Amino acid sequence: MKKHKILFVCLGNICRSPMAEYVFRHQVSQSGLSDIFITSSAGTSGWHNGENMHQGTLKKLKQQGIDPSGFTSSQVQPGDDDKYDYIIAMDNNNLAELERLFGKQPNKIFKLTDLIPEIGYTYVPDPWHTGDFDETFRLVSAGSQALLEQLTSVD
Repeated sequence: MKKHKILFVCLGNICRSPMAEYVFRHQVSQSGLSDIFITSSAGTSGWHNGENMHQGTLKKLKQQGIDPSGFTSSQVQPGDDDKYDYIIAMDNNNLAELERLFGKQPNKIFKLTDLIPEIGYTYVPDPWHTGDFDETFRLVSAGSQALLEQLTSVD
């Protein structure tokens, strides 16, 4: 199978994108496919560079039996569009910033919710504002599972 490099992106890289990174990595591991996926996450802003995940994200991952260790927040970098096969945004603003940086590449740069249109969301709400880490986890889990299924069915 082809190796896939995936970057999950939100605004500050402390809530949604690290949650997506770790949930997807967990799903990949559970499927026995860790050797074909490389995952990371970043923010469109550098507001939280060098910080750990938000406490709500840490708590939710631990509740779900997902080890959140080894994370440090970072910002999207020039050249990430060459480094990664897929860059997956959490909302329209993230997508717009990624398209400003890297141009429109709809087969490579898209929103996580594009993979789960049946769920009724066009973006993953930011729990920094909503406080609802459960809903974010539900959406991230569904989107990550859809991504995994899509990428493993192609190979």
